[in-house]
Amino acid sequence: MNDPIRILNLFTIMNRGGAETMVMNYYRAIDKSKIQFDFMVHRQERGAYDDEIEAMGGRIFRMCPIYPQNLFKYQQLLKMFFDNHPEYRILHSHMSELGYFAFKEAIRHGVLVRICHAHNIPVFKNETIKEKIKRIPREILAHLIRNIATDYFACSEGAGEWLFGKKKRIIIINNAIDTTKFTYNDKIAEQIKDEFNWKNKYIIGHVGRFSPQKNHTFLIDIFYAIQKEISNSILVLVGEGDLKPQIEKKVSDLKIEKKVFFLGAMSDVYRFYQVFDAFIFPSLYEGFGNVLLEAQACGIQSFTSKDVVPQYANITPLLHYIPLSYDADHWKSIILTHKDYQRKDMSKDVQDNGFDIHQNAEWLTNFYLNKLL
Repeated sequence: MNDPIRILNLFTIMNRGGAETMVMNYYRAIDKSKIQFDFMVHRQERGAYDDEIEAMGGRIFRMCPIYPQNLFKYQQLLKMFFDNHPEYRILHSHMSELGYFAFKEAIRHGVLVRICHAHNIPVFKNETIKEKIKRIPREILAHLIRNIATDYFACSEGAGEWLFGKKKRIIIINNAIDTTKFTYNDKIAEQIKDEFNWKNKYIIGHVGRFSPQKNHTFLIDIFYAIQKEISNSILVLVGEGDLKPQIEKKVSDLKIEKKVFFLGAMSDVYRFYQVFDAFIFPSLYEGFGNVLLEAQACGIQSFTSKDVVPQYANITPLLHYIPLSYDADHWKSIILTHKDYQRKDMSKDVQDNGFDIHQNAEWLTNFYLNKLL
């Protein structure tokens, strides 16, 4: 029996972000007798998914961060890596334009398949001078990587057009989920409510890392408006990130700490979707917004940012787009309009729209295999 083809995936660190979770969904579902995933990461500390990766047979190679002061060192490490690992014939980068350096070295070592995968749409509004200066090399590298990638993947058309332009043949890869996990189960909901003493609560949920992109500050404003009108409402926040202390302080300053639950990063987050009555996701930008797919599958009324979150995620009547220009009270009013919705499972709708992980993992397996024929 032939050994599986090993795909080298490029990431910063394998924590529970959107792109990382999407790839892990594929990794769990893919036929590992044919395809095996390895990971080149750019942090020395272990990521949240590292244990699971290694348990499934994946290897993790650690590089230095791609900072300007590290570039010469990084290029030397890349040369050394590819010298020592001639087994890789497919490189799949999830690092946007920063995959350029690894692609360039991979070409020198004869790696024929170089997949660049766009997972996000950067927003450059209201930039500081420092941010504008940082954007220049980003755009240069984005232009350069278009000419050395062999294949162009994206989670949505908008994400693909930002990174690759409009002339490249972009393949949309669905941010698929395991619909069997995100199926509404009232028994699990009751278990969670008993465990956390959440019975008779109007439960608002959010899943996402604490970063500027996810707009937690505005999320707290929305919830503050809701809880003034709905006294039994609570907010459940799943995720970690650098801005978490800042959001905890805001919650404390508003004196609503007894109504806001910080659960951290969770491996069984799908269980908590069972208790959410509403899902609020007011991101400043998104390439796709995978958690919106999970929330819809579980039958949750979901609310997200109009114009900056792609319509590609809108596959059920449960997803509502609200302009970010609306204030927190306006968001509250729209959300509470749907408060009395009778919840039902929508996972089959998600599956029928092509977002089931098992179907998509089979497609990806065949794509990799066919590239090497």
